[in-house]
Amino acid sequence: MTDLPRPDHARNMRIIGHSDQGGRADGIQVMVSDGYAYVGHVYSGGFTVLDVRDPRRPKFVRHIPQPRGTWAQHLQTHGDILIVNNMKDMLRDTNMKKADDYYTGAIGEKVDLSGQGVEWSSGIRVYDIADRANPREIGFMELPGLGVHRVWWDGGDWAYMSSLPPGFSDDIFTIADFRNPERPHPVSQLWLPGMNTAAGETRTWDPKYRYALHHVIVKGDLGCGAWRDGGMTTIDLSNRHDPRLLAHVNTAPPFAGGTHNTLPLPGRGLCVVVEEAVFDNQADGQKHTWVYDIRVPTKPVSIATMPIPAEEDYVRKPGQFGPHNIHENRVESFQSEDVVFVTYQNAGVRVYDIRNPFRPEEIACLVPPKPRKVMDWRPNRPQVVDTTDIFVDRNGLIYITDMNAGLYILEMDAP
Repeated sequence: MTDLPRPDHARNMRIIGHSDQGGRADGIQVMVSDGYAYVGHVYSGGFTVLDVRDPRRPKFVRHIPQPRGTWAQHLQTHGDILIVNNMKDMLRDTNMKKADDYYTGAIGEKVDLSGQGVEWSSGIRVYDIADRANPREIGFMELPGLGVHRVWWDGGDWAYMSSLPPGFSDDIFTIADFRNPERPHPVSQLWLPGMNTAAGETRTWDPKYRYALHHVIVKGDLGCGAWRDGGMTTIDLSNRHDPRLLAHVNTAPPFAGGTHNTLPLPGRGLCVVVEEAVFDNQADGQKHTWVYDIRVPTKPVSIATMPIPAEEDYVRKPGQFGPHNIHENRVESFQSEDVVFVTYQNAGVRVYDIRNPFRPEEIACLVPPKPRKVMDWRPNRPQVVDTTDIFVDRNGLIYITDMNAGLYILEMDAP
């Protein structure tokens, strides 16, 4: 076995395995199922399959491309099914030359959707992974417009996704009937008031903000939605054909916005809300990971924020400093309502003990070294760690992706 990369900083965690993913070292969302990891890409296109049955020696298996001009950076697994998003590759859009173009304002006002079906694929692709090493496409659900950004599906009859259909200012909430994975179909939509431009709605917020659904995480009949600069929502899903908004809370302004993940912890009546840092050197402000009390879903109340990494001046370090993703407690993964795992981009991964939700404590962390090369083909991007997504398996092994450095597999000391 080759020498493993040495972390720049670690406490109560260690690297036990690493893969450059067959040379496509850029990674966004990662899912692990029965000893195989599936990684979506943002620069390389498509997704990659890795054999991680021996986590100390992960092996590249294959790369599965998607249609030309299509992003497939997010995916979901449960049982023998894999769902992969399809949306326009925004880095290839002529109106998206810099991060400001994507993360500020309404995407629906910037992107020409007339080429959909020719220049990119828009919807979700469904694969049979009974043979984990060899995904076999069995279904495609087309959604007109920009495409599907992210999906939440944890088994069951319904898939929940963010998508941008024609006539809306940005990504909204769509529910699909998934009882037949070979023929999923949409059944309902929900959006924030002001987003349905085709119906004559007008925004009430500053146009510099991006009100857009990143995704909804569902536990039972409650959904918690992350709307980027639009804050967080709680949603009644007792009728999947008619989702109902229960509450909408937005801290931006005065806080910096960028709500990215909203993880309900139903056994404790809590929700962990992660904001995404999107600009280098914290140019978009300090992003937080919040703890909300949602015992009364119609009245979420913020009660704490997670500690911010401080062992180094990460603001001055190149790249993006702040949270990005959270381990989302899927049925087939490690589940805890006391321990929370959050990726922190140039500050690696952070693990928090929230047994006292008013006083969260960091109990472990690891910052990988800078990547050997930069996969980001845009000019002048820094050669720096960018820990992006995280999945924790039932055995407690931690899988993290990097935008430039591939997949790391970590162990953590028992809390």
